[in-house]
Amino acid sequence: MKIGEKIPDLEIEIFHENGIKKTNLSNYNGKWLVLAFYPADFTFVCPTELEELADNYEEFKKQDAEIMSVSTDTAFVHKAWKDHSPAIKKIQFPMIADPSAVICRTFGTYIEKEGLSLRATYIIDPDGVIKSLDIHDNSIGRSAKEILRRLKAAKYVRDNPGYVCPANWEPGKATLKPDLTLIGKI
Repeated sequence: MKIGEKIPDLEIEIFHENGIKKTNLSNYNGKWLVLAFYPADFTFVCPTELEELADNYEEFKKQDAEIMSVSTDTAFVHKAWKDHSPAIKKIQFPMIADPSAVICRTFGTYIEKEGLSLRATYIIDPDGVIKSLDIHDNSIGRSAKEILRRLKAAKYVRDNPGYVCPANWEPGKATLKPDLTLIGKI
């Protein structure tokens, strides 16, 4: 999956609100969606990231966004992890179970030789189009605040056609409106 592509309507199994159910990604159309892929439950870096996302979940919801974490663990493993980890107990967002790695393969995060996902974040607009993606080594944790900043920037440029957000842009700071007539004249 690449920037500007529409995500496919995959059936997913989630652990959410202490239950396990099947749904489709299309059920989240009309909202911003943040998919946070991670290697595995009961690991070291993953709970720090998911806890930080959980701590910032209300801010994401204020942006009309749903967070969904994704790993190759089963929904039963997600439940066991939530039952035993103080950090994971904080999670209120859906946790996608992808033991067959269909979702991870579709999004290009699957490590075949390990059976795990890379750490990846996809920000998807209400039309199902990828606006931001970040994939990196599993030894490097993410910042929920930076993901939230990128979400706000993606929302701003969607709501304000012709404008762009400079580096480190935050709501309320100046944006730019490129003068496309200057291209080739400089």
